[in-house]
Amino acid sequence: MNILVLNSGSSTLKFQLIATDIDRIAEGRDKRLCRGQIERIGGEAIIVVQTRDGPRKKFTAALPDLSASLEYLVRWIVSDTSQISEVRTLADIHAVGNRVVHGGELFAESILISDEVLKGIEECIDLAPLHNPNNIKGILAARQLFGPNLPQVAVFDTSFHQSIPEHAFLYAVPYHLYRRHHIRRYGFHGTSHRYVTDRYRVLRALAKEQTHVITLHLGNGCSAAAIRNGCSIDTSMGMTPLEGLVMGTRSGDIDPAIVNLTATKEGLSTHEVEALLNTQSGLLGISGLTNDMRVLLQELENHDDRRVRLAIEVFCYRARKYIGAFLACMGGADAIIFTGGIGENSPAIRQRICQGLEWAGLKLDKGRNEAAVGLERQITTDDSTLRAFVIPTDEELLIARDTTRCILGKSGERRAAAAGNSGVGEMTH
Repeated sequence: MNILVLNSGSSTLKFQLIATDIDRIAEGRDKRLCRGQIERIGGEAIIVVQTRDGPRKKFTAALPDLSASLEYLVRWIVSDTSQISEVRTLADIHAVGNRVVHGGELFAESILISDEVLKGIEECIDLAPLHNPNNIKGILAARQLFGPNLPQVAVFDTSFHQSIPEHAFLYAVPYHLYRRHHIRRYGFHGTSHRYVTDRYRVLRALAKEQTHVITLHLGNGCSAAAIRNGCSIDTSMGMTPLEGLVMGTRSGDIDPAIVNLTATKEGLSTHEVEALLNTQSGLLGISGLTNDMRVLLQELENHDDRRVRLAIEVFCYRARKYIGAFLACMGGADAIIFTGGIGENSPAIRQRICQGLEWAGLKLDKGRNEAAVGLERQITTDDSTLRAFVIPTDEELLIARDTTRCILGKSGERRAAAAGNSGVGEMTH
């Protein structure tokens, strides 16, 4: 099956085209046919594409909306220009897998999209007003282009965290606020946390019940998850992606009274303060320079800027603090897994986070850590009782696999689960 994976934003469309089926999933033979993104939708859009064997290409086109962008993309895929031999007509795309940010309490797993499911996603708009409407637009654009009979699947960022127990997801606010308005912890980055957890399980040849890890997704958005028996039992993000770790432009955890105080002192509305916490805080807010960790590390090396150093220290401290908290809540873990743009590619940040965890049995191997840039690696010594790994995430692959399982039904899902959700390649030390 050729699965078109879509991640629809307000002015962007990220995509991958992946060939897979139940046997390919079991054997780790999924094939990525192309990938890319369309940016600045609504004007002269920038399209970046890369096929599996070809160079990265960049071009522009006037694309007024998401529907026009998807149609342009698919027509490029089926054209001779793309040189994707597996897809020559629209009929060669067999399904669409859609990233949907928020499934609330309605969706605990990926699901085949029907009118009823679409209505449920719409009901979750209040929980993710910036994301779910755009995800819905992507679903409707695909339905318009391919017709109503092409199967589409929704894969939710929140579904992996639906296993979190009530005592961990409830906030200590009047209970009627949860009952009336569904105010609770939901967690995000679930597709990433789930992928690296399953990948670790395969690499270590573990049963699901033997999988006890802490996963750190570190990028412009950051979150941690406590995984016990292969299931999420707690996570750092809350009702929205604003809570938890320090991020590129998000504050992470703050005292709630800061919102009203800032509004009063700065003459802002609460909505403006919330925007400030989401878009002007985090690494950017502390450093006053950038939300890009690569630039911050370079700036620290070149100029030893105090605020840059402070931003990095706060970022790493908060991550280490959550690791300690999750170790206590889990009764210990076997490994910490780093993923995401920073987690996969920054040995310096991993080293800073792991410093001070020797008490827990974690002994970082400097050579292994420095060699693990974008690669699957164990980065601790062999005698560490708490190991650390780098496992690059692949959310699009997981979406394509879930799409395949949903379409082929429960029997296919059981076969894939028995195969351990294996990925391509083996762990090297």
